[in-house]
Parts: sequence; C-alpha cells; structure tokens
Amino acid sequence: MSFKSKLKEIRDDITTTFSMAKLQRNRTNRRGRAYIAPELGGRSELLSELIEEQSPWANLPPELLQDVIKRVEGSETSWPGRRDVVACASVCTSWREITKAVVKTPEQCGCITFPISLKQPGPRDAPIQCFIKRERATSTYHLYLGLSPALSGDMSKLLLAAKKIRKATSTDFRISFVGSDFCQTSNTYAGKLRSNFLGTKFTIYDSQPPCPGLKSNCKLQQKVRSIQVSPGVPARNFNVATVSYELNVLRTRGPRRMHCIVHSIPISAIQEGGVAPTPLEFNNPGDEQSPSLSASKVKQPLIDFISTSRAESSDSICSKMDPLVLKNKAPRWHEQLQCWCLNFKGRVTVASVKNFQLVAAVEPCQNVPVEEQEKVILQFGKIGKDIFTMDYRYPLSAFQAFAICLSSFDTKPACE
Repeated sequence: MSFKSKLKEIRDDITTTFSMAKLQRNRTNRRGRAYIAPELGGRSELLSELIEEQSPWANLPPELLQDVIKRVEGSETSWPGRRDVVACASVCTSWREITKAVVKTPEQCGCITFPISLKQPGPRDAPIQCFIKRERATSTYHLYLGLSPALSGDMSKLLLAAKKIRKATSTDFRISFVGSDFCQTSNTYAGKLRSNFLGTKFTIYDSQPPCPGLKSNCKLQQKVRSIQVSPGVPARNFNVATVSYELNVLRTRGPRRMHCIVHSIPISAIQEGGVAPTPLEFNNPGDEQSPSLSASKVKQPLIDFISTSRAESSDSICSKMDPLVLKNKAPRWHEQLQCWCLNFKGRVTVASVKNFQLVAAVEPCQNVPVEEQEKVILQFGKIGKDIFTMDYRYPLSAFQAFAICLSSFDTKPACE
C-alpha cells in the first residue's frame, strides 16, 4: 500500500473516530483554539480514552510516528495539501504533541499550518503573500492565503475575516478566524481594530495577552497586560498596537502619511540577533489573574501609554525594549505618469490612496542594520475592484498585518 493510501486511511479513520467528539464539542461553550482537536470539559479524560481505544493509530511507536509526520509535513508545503498535517494533529493526544513539535513556525519554514500561526511572526527571507476581498454589501473583509483570486481560485485558504461595525463615535473592525461569527464572546474571536471619531487614530486589540517573556523586561508591556477593556467582561482585548494617520490640513495631493507603534514587539526584534515574541499556543482567558480596573482607571493608562511612547522616542531614550515603530515608505513623483509611485514588484496594479508600504522607523542609537531599515515589512495595495494584496514578513504576524491594513479601509476625509 502506498504512503498516500495510508494517509487517506488515517484521515478516514479520523472522520469516524471523532464523530462523537464533534457532537459533544458543539454542545460545550469552552474555548477550543488552543489545540487543533479541542479538549472538552468534564468528560474530556473519559472521551479521550475512548477515542484512543477506538483508533488503531494511537499506539504507534513514537519513533515511527515522528518519521511519518515528518514525511507528511515535508511533502505538503502549501494549502490545500497542508490540511494533511492538520489531520495528523487531530488523531489523538500523542499525534497532536508530536505534530506540534515537528511543525515549525512561519518564521522558520514560511508556512501557515495551525490557527496559532496567524499570531506568530512571518518569515525573515521572503514575505507571505495574501489577498483581501472586500464585500461592500455586508461590510466584511476576508483575508486569503495566495497570490490573487485569479491564480488561487476556489482553492484559496481563508485565514481571517473582519466585519465593520459603525458606532456613534467610532468604528470597530471585529476580526475572527471564521467568516460567519464575529461575536467577541465566541471561540473564534481573534481581536479587533477601533478608530477614533475622525478616523485618524486606530487601536489594535488582541484577544490574547502579549508574550509572557516580555513582562519582566518591558514596563510598557506590563501596562498593556494589566489593562482590561471592560471590567465586567473577561479580559479578551489587549492593546498591542496603534496606527495613526497625519492630518492633511493643506489638502495637498499625495498618499496618506501613517505610522504604527507595535507595543507587543520590541525594537530589539529587528536588531542583529534579535528575536520577536512568538506565542506557541492560545491562552485561556480564565487563567489570567490580572486585576480588574475600574472604567475611570482604564482610559487614562491607554492615553498615557501611547503618548509616552512617542515622547520617549523624541528624547532619544534608546532601549532594547522600546516598541517597534513603522512608517510608510515615501513614494517618488513620476514625471511621465504624473503620479506618486512605489515599487510593489508587480503585486499592485491599480493606483489608490490606500496603497502603502511600511518600513521600520529607527533612531541612530538603536543600532538597527541598514538592510533592516530598508526592508519592506508590510505592503498593501489594490489590484482590482474590492480586491487587495497584502504581503507581510517578520516581525509582524498575519493578525497584526491584517489589522493594520483594515485601518486603510476606514473613511478619512481629514487625511486626504
């Protein structure tokens, strides 16, 4: 029997074995994104034992199992074939743990495999290429993995989705792992983007707290971790970045000017030998013991947090734990075309005020290599009606890049 036939047999066995687990999971209300096969409440141990008894693949020798999963992971480098790797992680606990150990992060392999990959930094060498489809009728935005809809077609892998919700004084973009559920209490909730009244400043909230490794090193991260957006609701919104657009008072022609402060990524991530925070699994909000703050105490630290970050940079107080600051790359004026131009390397084909490229904004004392300063970390641009490309790389994650790009869709009459 060929290896692919064996793999198909494993996948068919998974479908049969987990039918009862799926029915039980639909009745529970517990978060399940921390693992590919979510653990269940109450009867999880009994159900796990039953599944392992039913599955003939659960008792394979670890050495053989690791070799099988390595072969599967190495042979499937793109979607939809990469779903075979996810299928291996869904067999049982032993398969899941070995698969998680074998599969590398996007920074290491350049591939997106599990939902947690969307919260991990992208690759250093080449960007991950995606595209965004906007649906005006439903005010939704879908992020797909691939070059474009024309090339990917129906085989495009949905990564994230967002829904625009207008309020009296602000606009929210709720981001979800699926395209049908945007409730903040849902298991599929990933975070949100919130604008101010003028649409010139945006705050990115993550459903997961910043990486625990930053708590002892970065005072700013301690503030972010302790802030709870709504005192009566479990802490599921953590301020991880802010995006600001400069006001165009003189109404001059040209692209928007923007800068982004990523509080959850230190500047040391792009310094020589630096490493960006990389979460390895989703945290259960019930495990967080951060104290709740009253509503009057919540708003002030957020304002101080954002303003003091810029004040420190203006004073040239350099530290390895300073937040990463991104700015849009300045375009050049093309005399023949009579328009502002940027080199998107063929990934953008339609001129739009929304198009941008972000690079690192650094101070001389931060000792960032020149090649890192010139490297485009995120680029976003239009290729057709309601179709946009999004290419991101280290140290941004897919979630952070998508949230930054969503800020470009909001109306900004004061910035154009």
